[in-house]
Amino acid sequence: MSIMDTALRDALRALKLSGMLETLDARLAQAHGGELGHLEFLQTLCQDEITRRETVAFQRRIARAKFEHQVTLEEFDFSASPKLPAAHIRDLAALRWLHTGESVILFGPVGVGKTHVAQALGHLAIRQGANVRFAKTSRILADLAGGHADRTWDKRIRELVRPDVLILDDFAMRQLTAAQADDLYELVSERQGRSLILTSNRAPSDWYPLFPNPVVAESLLDRLINTSHQVIMNGPSYRPNKRPRGAAGKTDTPSIK
Repeated sequence: MSIMDTALRDALRALKLSGMLETLDARLAQAHGGELGHLEFLQTLCQDEITRRETVAFQRRIARAKFEHQVTLEEFDFSASPKLPAAHIRDLAALRWLHTGESVILFGPVGVGKTHVAQALGHLAIRQGANVRFAKTSRILADLAGGHADRTWDKRIRELVRPDVLILDDFAMRQLTAAQADDLYELVSERQGRSLILTSNRAPSDWYPLFPNPVVAESLLDRLINTSHQVIMNGPSYRPNKRPRGAAGKTDTPSIK
């Protein structure tokens, strides 16, 4: 290694350009072989650094999303049921709803793949640079309840408002308390203009009786339902197709809902 090479490596380390550092040997070999001119050499090294930074940023966004499973829409078996609205789901993959701050509601019986599709849409949003958070609705409500107890509610709800996309899995599973309904109202209100993805076993029209206060229900659900793309996912359970061989009678893929 020449003194010049050593000095260049030291400079790249000092500037924290590790993407360039990782590919320097390969790019130098290309330059020495006449494959890269001076400007091409510099441009290629810069692109290596950009690629590394984009990869690191993507991995950080994936980690922050806290998905149950990293799944993609490409992996989803649309042939599992002819009743699945494949065209509608693929249209949502264009993410126009994200850019306009609209929401998505995926509802239907257990096992049809709602959670898979929700996380896959979140994965697509992350690929486009969005920040995403996935959580069970029950856990979100428990977390906000804890905030009331220790006076950190404002901080906790800010963390839920911040992501570009918030995925609430298993929404409207059971009757809500007045405090839970109020917390959901505040969350949806604070996220006005930011996208939500909800998965539910119930149709949105069946959510109203779950709220103890009809005024809160009407106000919250009117905001939510009227600014959302509703996708009815129907058909037989997707889970048996995902069951490992020799595991008859077992269902160990909780992400398929």
